[in-house]
Amino acid sequence: MLEKIKSFTRGHLRWRWVRWQNDRRIEALAAQVKSASQPAPDVRPVVFFNASTRLSGLSLNAAYNLLTAWSLRLSGVPVVHFACRAGLEQCVLGLNREDLAAAPPCRACLAQSQAVYAHADVRWLEKGRDAALEAALRDLPLEALLAFTWQEVPLGELALPALRWTLRRHHLPDTDEVRGVARRFMLGAWQVTCAFNRLLDEVKPQAVVVFNGMFYPEAATRRAARQRGLPVFSHEVGLQPFSAYFTPGEATAYPIDIPADFELSAAQNQQLDAYLARRFKGDFSMAGIRFWPEMTGLSPEFEAKAAAFRQVVPVFTNVIFDTSQPHSNVVFPHMFAWLDEVLALAESRPDTLFVIRAHPDESRPGKESRESVGAWAAERQVSRRDNVVFVESNQPFSSYEMIQRAKFVMIYNSTIGLEAAIMGAAVLCAGKARFTQYPTVFFPATVDDFRQTAQDFLAAEKVSPRPEFARNARRFLYYQLYRTSLPFDAWLEEDGIWRGFVRLKPFGIKELLPGASKTMSVIADGILRGGTFLLDEEPCAKE
Repeated sequence: MLEKIKSFTRGHLRWRWVRWQNDRRIEALAAQVKSASQPAPDVRPVVFFNASTRLSGLSLNAAYNLLTAWSLRLSGVPVVHFACRAGLEQCVLGLNREDLAAAPPCRACLAQSQAVYAHADVRWLEKGRDAALEAALRDLPLEALLAFTWQEVPLGELALPALRWTLRRHHLPDTDEVRGVARRFMLGAWQVTCAFNRLLDEVKPQAVVVFNGMFYPEAATRRAARQRGLPVFSHEVGLQPFSAYFTPGEATAYPIDIPADFELSAAQNQQLDAYLARRFKGDFSMAGIRFWPEMTGLSPEFEAKAAAFRQVVPVFTNVIFDTSQPHSNVVFPHMFAWLDEVLALAESRPDTLFVIRAHPDESRPGKESRESVGAWAAERQVSRRDNVVFVESNQPFSSYEMIQRAKFVMIYNSTIGLEAAIMGAAVLCAGKARFTQYPTVFFPATVDDFRQTAQDFLAAEKVSPRPEFARNARRFLYYQLYRTSLPFDAWLEEDGIWRGFVRLKPFGIKELLPGASKTMSVIADGILRGGTFLLDEEPCAKE
């Protein structure tokens, strides 16, 4: 026990030292940015806001937001930061899932804000109260809360994605604790709406830049700005390490405009194949998180079991904090309704082995799903079914070997569907995914259509994808990797303490000027002149 205490203490001291060093570096660079910035006359400012991507450290998206703001300031564009100063009853990242009534860690967050917003023009979100709104929300059941509108602002709708994401579940229980979180999120959405409208009246910006755009603080600012006809740009992590994705649309939906005549060259195909070869071995990361360092192949026991069936159909699920977003559930009401449909198909087809794979991220420490596919499988007693195999999220099981073994593949909206299409598999998709904006998979429009398509595939002698699916899948993935993923690796590195958090590398502020950086040129062009946020044909990261 003593050794554990010593280890914890050493780790905590190291974390404090790394954070202190990074904060001092941020403050020093911020002072240089202020000294070197000369706002051009008659240029309206750009407002930046990201209340849902960091607390006491620097996350990837917080870094993207900060560095982009510095770049614009250095090029003569005024920047105003809208930032929280203990102004929310409950923020998204500050929710304690073990104690839903606990106050958010405002002290640590404010300490970080002092560094992040040093030497900047900041308008602070302060705590306020609306007694009439509080009274209107006080006694409502959860269903009524989530449908609640106040002065034409749909507070329940704004709060719902953050509720599902923070609680790690799609189905929200109507308990005192959950209603309390919903009310605090809704009061926060109203507080942000009022404060941000006052800011817009004051500074009259030309554009607004927010993280993600789905969590209620950023969603409220986006809604307020768009009501005034202002362009709003959201950003998320890109597909490459230390890369960002910026868009005038919804960043989580990943809209990409690929020219109809775009075809990969031989060199581009080779580059994409090299990436896929590494990914198929489990050598990849997303948002600073590296997944399987190694994968296990299909075991002899599995092969023996599969040999007893006419055909094998893998079923790939997703994590609840992705499938709970509004734009995902356009066919089924939620992923678990789809899984119930899959079980009904399995019952009707005893000649088929269905392999249901829980997403590797479902049990990631700190992001564990509270309504999980594993729990669903236990409740439905999946293990008792002769023709259903359930693979837990923590098993380094090669999905790619399973795809090669499959008659066809079923997914909800996970990226594995895009990769399966590239591998030449027929993919039956049940939820809207980033890649379903192009013909890459079979994507029926209704539940009845999905059911009929699945039954037709199960009965067919062979299922083949349409010729354009693999082509479009490769084009889409290439664009994600090398055109939309804007590299920030020249300025950022892992902080070595928290996965997904970063520290600044040593660099000179002139490196952030749009003329000196391809990334900043692309972002500035997108924000200020309606550009595409796309890199040119050169790869954005070293292979």
